[in-house]
Amino acid sequence: MTQTLTSDGSARPGERRYAYLLICTGMAILLGCISGLWPGPVPVPLALSVSLTIFGAYVLHVARKADETDAPAVSAWAEWYDGDIDPVYFTDLSGNFLGENPSARAAGRLEDWLSDPGASMYRLTMEAGTNGAASEKSANGDRRISVVRAGEDMLLWRAERIVASLPGDESFAKIATPWIRLDADDRIVAHNPAAERLLDSATGLLNDLLADPPFEPGGIHVLAEQGMAVRMVQLADVSGTRDFLMVPLDGTEISGLTPDRFLEDLPVALARLSPDGTLGYANRSARQLLGVDAAPGSNLASMIDGLGRSIPERLADTMRGLGIGRSEVARGRLDGHEIFLQVAFSRTFHEGEPAVMAVLSDATELKTLEAQFVQSQKMQAVGQLAGGVAHDFNNLLTAINGHCDLLLMRHDMADVEHGDLMQIRQNANRAAALVRQLLAFSRKQTLRPTVVNLQDTLAELSHLLNRLLSEKVTLTMKHGSDLAPVRVDQRQLEQVIMNLVVNARDAMPQGGEVKITSRNVHLDEDLHRDRAVVYKGDYVVIEVADSGTGIPEDKLNKIFEPFYTTKQVGEGTGLGLSTAYGIIKQTGGFIFASSPEGGGAAFTIYLPAYDHDEEEVVEEIEHKQTRDQTGRGMVLLVEDEDAVRSFAARALQLRGYTVIEAASGEEALEHLSDESLHVDVMLSDVIMPGLDGPAWVREAIKTRPDSKVIFMSGYTEDVFVGGDAGVPESTFLPKPFTLTELTERVKDAIEA
Repeated sequence: MTQTLTSDGSARPGERRYAYLLICTGMAILLGCISGLWPGPVPVPLALSVSLTIFGAYVLHVARKADETDAPAVSAWAEWYDGDIDPVYFTDLSGNFLGENPSARAAGRLEDWLSDPGASMYRLTMEAGTNGAASEKSANGDRRISVVRAGEDMLLWRAERIVASLPGDESFAKIATPWIRLDADDRIVAHNPAAERLLDSATGLLNDLLADPPFEPGGIHVLAEQGMAVRMVQLADVSGTRDFLMVPLDGTEISGLTPDRFLEDLPVALARLSPDGTLGYANRSARQLLGVDAAPGSNLASMIDGLGRSIPERLADTMRGLGIGRSEVARGRLDGHEIFLQVAFSRTFHEGEPAVMAVLSDATELKTLEAQFVQSQKMQAVGQLAGGVAHDFNNLLTAINGHCDLLLMRHDMADVEHGDLMQIRQNANRAAALVRQLLAFSRKQTLRPTVVNLQDTLAELSHLLNRLLSEKVTLTMKHGSDLAPVRVDQRQLEQVIMNLVVNARDAMPQGGEVKITSRNVHLDEDLHRDRAVVYKGDYVVIEVADSGTGIPEDKLNKIFEPFYTTKQVGEGTGLGLSTAYGIIKQTGGFIFASSPEGGGAAFTIYLPAYDHDEEEVVEEIEHKQTRDQTGRGMVLLVEDEDAVRSFAARALQLRGYTVIEAASGEEALEHLSDESLHVDVMLSDVIMPGLDGPAWVREAIKTRPDSKVIFMSGYTEDVFVGGDAGVPESTFLPKPFTLTELTERVKDAIEA
């Protein structure tokens, strides 16, 4: 019940406000009447007097309604605290007095308890309005002034006695506020009649009586049986026993007291759920994420699926206070497409009932990037595996080819065994070609780029391509005018075009047409396509298109993967397109695949235009003229593979060279410790246990700067030769090599 007079008989702020408004209204009415009867030369219009009269009546009506609406709200709360022995006051959120209990009327005004009324009132009201509770000691220090938010627009103030020890049960028997005493295990060991009426059975563990355990001192909880929200205000804590007042809260939203209309336009997706997942409210951002199914009454578990744990399991853990605020990914569907959402749950209350607030964010792009990262990791691992396997195979093929060359030197074409040796050599060459494909995929092959004219290169290649195509398939070429030169490995580029044309032929079993077009392209801005970025500049574009069956959309992003093929078992290795991809990327270009509507597939290659106009376009021409391979000189041969070292040593010795063999870089440095030893050529493998090739050679040339250096490896040349990790002015011999290639390279080094 609202009190209008203080203990000394003076008017309370609510009554004074009403009196001031009544006086102002009377003055407005009087002024209106006088203005209507004014006999001056310029009479005031009658409309002004009527307006002032109506305004005064309206102000009086508003003031009366304001006092009438305050009374029932405070009266409902005051009934709880009529029998409380401590003073209890009620104010609005700004600290304006609304009411008090009998103990407060006898004790005096609320401001009298505060040491600095103005500052303390401001601080306590602001803190309670924001956090739900606040407190400080009274002016004389024997009481604690605590304030809790009681509803949407009211504060409850309490001047509690500060005791050195816990009071007895009889101290709380007569108060109307529910009181309980807990032991160290949160078990109720004492309570007053008000708590027994509220809890029905105020015994046992407090957590068993709550709908939202575990119990948190000072927090807000919902009673399981009654569904009422209460704030647990701690009074004292002595020897592990604690006293709590259970301050009932009304039906307003306790979690921030924020109305749904304010949440509607937030750029964050928010949804309010019941403990079983039933959707009570979703703002606009949440409805956009969840789709048309996000209607009140629907269940969140029917719209999204948890990837780790199910949505019902997560909701149950949230109501138990576990994993609150932790974000997990869930999967759903929106407009027929699969989406991924990051969902975080927190426990809250709505209209006095336990509820769950969900914060959602779109993680579809994040999951896509994650899948791309995993795929790139997998591709990188496969590439490293391919490079390692290719290195070992190159060593084996070098030994096979080398010893086969040594045998062929003793068997001429008339010999019966000559044919068998040639079969061994041809199959070894086929194996070497397969290894080059693996290296091309892993981008570790040795390229020999030269500046070429694509129009001439494609024209020469057309004769070979026509032989690859069947009679049902026709080849059409169309080139743009004045194609810019490009710097590529011509043989490797020809291999790419051949792979694309063969795939086009296989996609047209009933016949069709393969079109190869080329043109100059200038990009004024970066081109974003298929997760790649083609930077602005000048390019030469080659497009290979067919009129076949096309490529399904779900396979377009897989066709460049190694060992992936759409052909029947035994008809393809799955290395053709991955090899083409590796060659183009290692060249510095880009390759894209598309399957336009109407059938057929198109592969588009972007090659950077060569920008050195002053240099002439030169094509690499291999000269296979017979030359004398014999020579004289000292060769230090360092190779950890016994078979390769044995072949290379014999091959060089047969051509007249003196060879010193070493199985490691450390052994090579031991030989060079003899200052009287003159070495013309240091021929070394790159990858070896202990000191690798560049490491021991850099140490050796400190004392022998005039010695020539030749590295041999199954890996790409630019990784080891030149730059910080390599040796300047060294040459490179890729594995597998033949006897002739080895001796020619050594002779060129000595003659140079």
